[in-house]
Amino acid sequence: MMVEVPLLNTTAESNAIAPNTTSLASLAQAWAKRYITNLNSTALAEDDPAVVAPRLLAELRHASLQAWQRTEGFLAGEMIRHGIPAELVDPWSISKDIHDIYQRTLKLYAAGKGTQQMTAKIASAVSEIRSRYTAVDPRVIGFVSMQFHHTGLLLLEVAPTSQRPILSSFFKVIDDHLYMPLHRAYKAAANYDYADPALALVRHLLSQSTAIATAICQRVAELNPQHRCFSGPLTQASVRVSSIRDVEMFQIYLWVCLLEQSLEALQRELFPLCLMLYPSLNVTWELVFQMVHLLGKEIQTRATGHDTSVFTPYYLSLREMFDPKIFQGLL
Repeated sequence: MMVEVPLLNTTAESNAIAPNTTSLASLAQAWAKRYITNLNSTALAEDDPAVVAPRLLAELRHASLQAWQRTEGFLAGEMIRHGIPAELVDPWSISKDIHDIYQRTLKLYAAGKGTQQMTAKIASAVSEIRSRYTAVDPRVIGFVSMQFHHTGLLLLEVAPTSQRPILSSFFKVIDDHLYMPLHRAYKAAANYDYADPALALVRHLLSQSTAIATAICQRVAELNPQHRCFSGPLTQASVRVSSIRDVEMFQIYLWVCLLEQSLEALQRELFPLCLMLYPSLNVTWELVFQMVHLLGKEIQTRATGHDTSVFTPYYLSLREMFDPKIFQGLL
């Protein structure tokens, strides 16, 4: 005997079992909102320095290895051409020092420290590293600085876009202390009375060093629109940043010479370093001389009310040193 199975199609049963579309819609929306909220929370967390720093620290070893390959590939030929003993350029020692600097910097960044706090905590250590490498052969700082530069670029590539400006500002502070004899300038300044004309001039112009460098680089780019350095035209962002840093470096070396009352910093450090790096970067001596010429004009313009005669002998020596005529037939 066949049993008839109800098809559950009565009104009461339908009402009991049929889904409440309003409730389902609200549940679906709630889940979607939860999912979006989770995504937003994750995105916010990924921008948190406490999250970013460990990720960059994990990348640091790989970045250091890649950076050294770039540095060595770029400067190996110059090391041979300039007769720099191979034992002075120890890749393990240089990479370790740069690794340690970045490690300390990223920990300060993770702790929410600002640029000034970071400078206070790390500048002396960076200056010590600089002094150690320049003591034997000042040209070695070119390898150290380039290793730092390339490591930083690789770390910035994997950092969240929102965090790149603050990280770049941290890295620039270190780059400045590594590439420029800032600590040496501070040490020399300590031997002067506050009102001394030489110190007053340096104090006045040091605060304007970036503005001076920016104006000079802008003018050099305008005068040489077709020139291309190794990394691109003078107007390209990365070239412009490097150019401004170099003009700032020239200023610091001038102030060191003035405060030490000696040309030793120019003759032993700046000139050999430029001689090694600039030809490889396709920076012509005409460009360098143009920059030096404009530097003199900028300083005279901005030093109104100060005694510039104390600085003139060192500036004229710098001009003579980078006169393109002396390089003809040599490079």
